[in-house]
Amino acid sequence: MFEFAWPWLFLLLPLPWLLRRMLPQVSPGQALHLPQPGLRLAATGGNAVRSVAPWLLALAWSCLVAAAARPQWVGPPQAQQRSGRALLLAVDLSGSMRTPDMELAGQPVSRFGAVKAIAGNFIDRRRGDEMGLILFGSQAFLVTPLTYDLDAVRAQLQGAEVGLAGTETAIGDAIAIAVRRLSELPEQARVLVLLTDGVNNAGSITPLEAARAAQAAGVRIYTVGIGAERMRVPGFFGAQVINPSAELDAAMLTKIADDTGGRFFRATDSAQLADAYRAINALEPMQQHGPSLRPRKEWFTWPLAAALLLWLLATVPRGRVRGAVA
Repeated sequence: MFEFAWPWLFLLLPLPWLLRRMLPQVSPGQALHLPQPGLRLAATGGNAVRSVAPWLLALAWSCLVAAAARPQWVGPPQAQQRSGRALLLAVDLSGSMRTPDMELAGQPVSRFGAVKAIAGNFIDRRRGDEMGLILFGSQAFLVTPLTYDLDAVRAQLQGAEVGLAGTETAIGDAIAIAVRRLSELPEQARVLVLLTDGVNNAGSITPLEAARAAQAAGVRIYTVGIGAERMRVPGFFGAQVINPSAELDAAMLTKIADDTGGRFFRATDSAQLADAYRAINALEPMQQHGPSLRPRKEWFTWPLAAALLLWLLATVPRGRVRGAVA
């Protein structure tokens, strides 16, 4: 559909005619201050040229006003997918995330390798959410503030490395950072998805203290404990079976989730990790139709170019001016 953004500017169309009627007329001799009263100017362009020029200037003014009114082509309404939710991912980068007790496509991978692959798919599914990323080890950092640019969130996750934030685990600090960022958005549903494979052994705040702050701020926390329960490792007397997740504090993660209205998931392999993210997807419904937007394409350049062309045609000299003494 074609429309003008500022149609009221068309009220300026009669402005040149009004100025001509209101301002006093000045003869050419008076305007040029010719030294002899009897001197006159005569143009050799002919009556046809003199009669066409005012019409060209009038059309040029009309085109200029049309350009100022911002002609636009407006496309059909397009509903915006916005859930109104602010969701933060907090991912553990402590040294134990290097443990190669997970599998992807039949190949052994580290815990963090599985997280990058599966959480990346979870991010892609959250179109319509504002998302951010917290990485934590001995310290916790907000590396991606809340944004609708999910490609940026995924790129930050893919570029992270185990040990980047230290080798220990500051779960409480990661929750505290999330609560501070999410509590700034009072009108939105606030969600934190926290993934770890260990126990809190660093930071300035305990996980349960941070969870109480999250509960007060209305932040729901979904916790995911990752790590296999059986792993065969070579030993002096042959291969041994160990529990590589012995330090995982599942009880604490469960209490954090329960106290804040979330849920705890245990992921002992890649399939269970994928199931956990799918369950969170289902528990936090996503895309809702927000306000519709209509794409607009500006067309002011066309009448502006026409105005310039018409003005040039009207003002290009078509004869020479000569003086004659009466």
